[in-house]
Amino acid sequence: MTAPTDQDLAIIAEQLGRAPRGVLAIAYRTPDGIPAVVKTAPRLPDGTPFPTLYYLTDPRLTAEASRQESAGVMREMTERLAADQELAAAYRAAHESYLAERDEIESLGTDFTGGGMPERVKCLHVLIAHALAKGPGVNPLGDEAVALAAEHGLRGTAIPADWPAHPTARENLEHSDE
Repeated sequence: MTAPTDQDLAIIAEQLGRAPRGVLAIAYRTPDGIPAVVKTAPRLPDGTPFPTLYYLTDPRLTAEASRQESAGVMREMTERLAADQELAAAYRAAHESYLAERDEIESLGTDFTGGGMPERVKCLHVLIAHALAKGPGVNPLGDEAVALAAEHGLRGTAIPADWPAHPTARENLEHSDE
């Protein structure tokens, strides 16, 4: 993570189509150095609570997250959470880690973290942002969505070339392209 420069904030404003708010750090840059995930303050400058600690900004990644959501990836992941206790435990650990990190900055008095964690998958944008910010091995479903994005043409551009492949991501890719 790096402190945002004025140039970073200008790029993010262009990506979002508005001025970024509450940016604490650049949490992930694409392989070509472009800011793609920001770490955001739990409370925006105007005092509004903002529980989404990691926010996806890169248009390629946001479009891919939306494509995956439209393809039913969230539904399939949520079904697997209900059936796979090991996956559910790892996803809960990701939630707890996210919450602890946010609360270290400022507690919002809530256990809501985003993305549907820990019970379901509600927003792949948040899960992809979290996975990219923290790296593989922290958020299993975020890792899977990033692997799917890599397989869908973003490896080496918006996703690191060495992001681990995921067998379920390949299955989801086949279904999402139908």
